[in-house]
Amino acid sequence: MKSFKYIDLFCGIGGFHQAMQSLGGKCVFASDIDEDCRKTYEANYGIKPTGDITKIEACDIPAHDVLCAGFPCQAFSKAGKRLGFDDETKGTLFFDICRILEFHKPKYALLENVRNLASHDKGNTWRVIHDKLVSLGYNLLPEPVIFSPHYVGIPQHRERVYIMCVKKEIGDIRPFTFDKKEMASCTIESILQKDDEIPNIQEYRISPDLEDLIDLWNEFLQNIVVDKLPGFPVWSDRLCDLDPHEDLTEYPSWKQNFIHKNNELYLANRGFISEWLPRAKRNPLFFGAKAKLEWQAGQTKLPNIWNQIFQLRPSGIRVKVNSYFPALVAIVQTSIIGSRRRFLTPRECARLQSFPDTFLPDVKQAQAYKQFGNAVNVECVKLFGRHLFNI
Repeated sequence: MKSFKYIDLFCGIGGFHQAMQSLGGKCVFASDIDEDCRKTYEANYGIKPTGDITKIEACDIPAHDVLCAGFPCQAFSKAGKRLGFDDETKGTLFFDICRILEFHKPKYALLENVRNLASHDKGNTWRVIHDKLVSLGYNLLPEPVIFSPHYVGIPQHRERVYIMCVKKEIGDIRPFTFDKKEMASCTIESILQKDDEIPNIQEYRISPDLEDLIDLWNEFLQNIVVDKLPGFPVWSDRLCDLDPHEDLTEYPSWKQNFIHKNNELYLANRGFISEWLPRAKRNPLFFGAKAKLEWQAGQTKLPNIWNQIFQLRPSGIRVKVNSYFPALVAIVQTSIIGSRRRFLTPRECARLQSFPDTFLPDVKQAQAYKQFGNAVNVECVKLFGRHLFNI
């Protein structure tokens, strides 16, 4: 495997391409249904991916040694259990991987998917995938490997499933072990650009109103009297006396629990909250999700959101400890770096996915964020490629 040919299915912007090329691979075919991804891929690698893989015949794909695919996860039919694997996988994109494997019989396959695949449909999804790959002549580990970049020092918590396959006549796959006690330390500073390196840095700065809003929530955290900082979501509209006319039993138990906890927090801090809340409401951003706070940065004597990482989420302002970032997602919902008072840049997102600084992101910023959020992590793919190829 000093040199090999590989295909890149559901290629996105080429996370597999970056990894396989570094291991000596040559890409002979790539495919993705997203036109913007195809343009970014071609701009970086000089290869124009084809479109919808479901419309491409296996015989029209060049011969290859390795099939790579970060395929979308779809449910399989339980009813198909009695009718065979082909019936179970029909209508899913995994079926297209299988028909290509069956036709070309490459030596290896390396697949990536969301963490939920391991437990999806009470294990039925993994059972179908495992058994189908075995029926096609491949050895693979009995359970999918779950791995995250932050295990190896890349500051992003992004657990994903990796499936390594090798033709039975080549041999077995060594068990993959990783002791989390040996996890490398992470620092967000390892991927951050210096502010003077960022063109148009004002595009990434948070607004004065948002700064004021965070200052208000900091004031709240630093003045409430509690044994432990709230581990439950703080809902400002529930920081009040209970309404005797409201029937809380109409709500699900989790919501009842949060309402009672917010009420208890209010009762223990009535004086401060009664003065703080009217001032907070005068901030033009203090409404909806921004009037809620999820402190997930642990216990500390002097909590300060500006020392942490936070996101503006539908459930509230979520604050995380600043050792590593939450998983990038395929929408413009990047983390805010408290110490820098700005959002992550596309280049920093590229670094979180282990793309080199020579990589050319999509010129449309929203597309760049989306594409990095959908990408596979290059270093993780390299790790499993080496394990699979026994190098």
